[in-house]
Amino acid sequence: MFIKRDFLLRNNYYRISGYSLTLRKNDVFSQSATFQNIIDIYHFDHELRHILLQYLEVIEVQMKSIYAYEFTKVHGPTGYLDETFFTNKTKYQEIISKANQQKTQRLPHEAYLKHFVNDLQQNIPLWAYVDLLTISDISFLYSISEQPIKDSVAHSFGLTMNKGAAILGSYMHSMTIIRNLCAHGSRIYNRLFEQKPSLNKKEKALLRKNSNNEIDNAHFYGFLLVMKRILPADKFNEMKGSIVSLTRKYPFVRMDYYGFRNDWQQKL
Repeated sequence: MFIKRDFLLRNNYYRISGYSLTLRKNDVFSQSATFQNIIDIYHFDHELRHILLQYLEVIEVQMKSIYAYEFTKVHGPTGYLDETFFTNKTKYQEIISKANQQKTQRLPHEAYLKHFVNDLQQNIPLWAYVDLLTISDISFLYSISEQPIKDSVAHSFGLTMNKGAAILGSYMHSMTIIRNLCAHGSRIYNRLFEQKPSLNKKEKALLRKNSNNEIDNAHFYGFLLVMKRILPADKFNEMKGSIVSLTRKYPFVRMDYYGFRNDWQQKL
């Protein structure tokens, strides 16, 4: 009894209740369900989020680095300060204003900011400035950039098809959704996503089918397929290995509630 009370006290009953929905129907728990089942699901989801955050950071840093490189090749280190190079002035000003607030807050603590602002007394070059942007900011900045720059960035991610830039923009939006959920400790388990990831035919063929024999692109698994597209292969394999290990640590947790097929380890 103490374990239950302590767990609920530390993690909030209403937060925990969402992890028990698959164990009950009409608020009646199945006879085989135990409180430990709920704890296992909760801990699994918590640890999965932390695995995802590690590799979402890889994607974020990679996007910032490639974008800064491709942009400065065309417009120079401080060309990002010219709003005429962007297609949406309002969104541009919003991103830059937010980043400059970050610069002011972090200036006393960040050596690279002190170097450019205090020592050199010059504008921060884009390859350093991107550190002030969130994954959402760099996603939006990319989306309002000139088409040739977007194409070059998309090509660096291996998206060389005609609509590669639009696809990368969609991918980064999906990564922003997952990153925000993970960073704020929100439940991924059994979550139905209204904003579904954009997948090609081959990826859709890897999705599980629901009871109506329709593909299920409303759960997390579709987002994992996007991560496979834009992560370096070795990093994705590392992440996959960590998820496999997690399933062995918590064998009770059913991966189909994340949208995984039974054969996901072989097919992914």
